[in-house]
Amino acid sequence: MKRLSEDIRKQREALIVGGYGGILPAFEAFYIHSIIYAAERSELAFQRFDEAVAQCASEELIFATVQEALTHAGALSRFFWPMKKDNLLAVARGKRLRNAFELDDDSPLKCRKLRNAFEHFDEDLDRFLLEDRAGCFSPIPIVGDHSLADEPVGNLFKLVDPKHGICVLLGEKFEFRPIRREVQRVLTRALEMDENGARL
Repeated sequence: MKRLSEDIRKQREALIVGGYGGILPAFEAFYIHSIIYAAERSELAFQRFDEAVAQCASEELIFATVQEALTHAGALSRFFWPMKKDNLLAVARGKRLRNAFELDDDSPLKCRKLRNAFEHFDEDLDRFLLEDRAGCFSPIPIVGDHSLADEPVGNLFKLVDPKHGICVLLGEKFEFRPIRREVQRVLTRALEMDENGARL
C-alpha cells in the first residue's frame, strides 16, 4: 500500500479534527478496543501482583508484576494524554477520549512522571549512579515498607510496598492504588461502550 503524502495526511487530519473532534465515528471501535486491550493487560498484571504477594513469591516477581501493570497503565494513559502536543490530531483525539471517559487532569492516569520513570529508567539510572551517594545499595527489587526510601543511607533501586500501595523507583515514590482504580473504571466504561455498538 502506498503511503500518503504529507500534504494529504495533513488535509485528512485537519478534516477529522475540525469535523469530528479527532476521531471518525467509523473508527471509534478501534480506539475502544485499543483501550480495552491496554486496560485489561494492566488489570491482569495487577491481579498477578496480588497473587504473587499472597503467595509470598520472589521479590523480583512481585516487582515485575506491578511494573508490568503500571507500564500498561502508561500505554493506556497515552490515548488520553498524547505525548506530542504539536500533533493536532493526537491532541483532539485525546480530548475526545477524555470527554467520553470523563477523565480530567486530576486523573491518576495522567501521572506522566511515573510513566516516564519506567520508560526512561535506563537514563534515570545513569544519573542516579553518577550522584555522590553513601550507604547501602540494593541493585535488586525489594518488597517492604516504603519508609525504607526515607533513610538517608538507603539507596533503593526498586521497591514495592504492597501494604501501602507504593512503588519506589530510584528513591522516588509513586502510589499505584489510585492508578489501578482508574484503570478499572476506564475498562468498565470501555466494555460498556463496546457492548453498545462500539461507540464513544
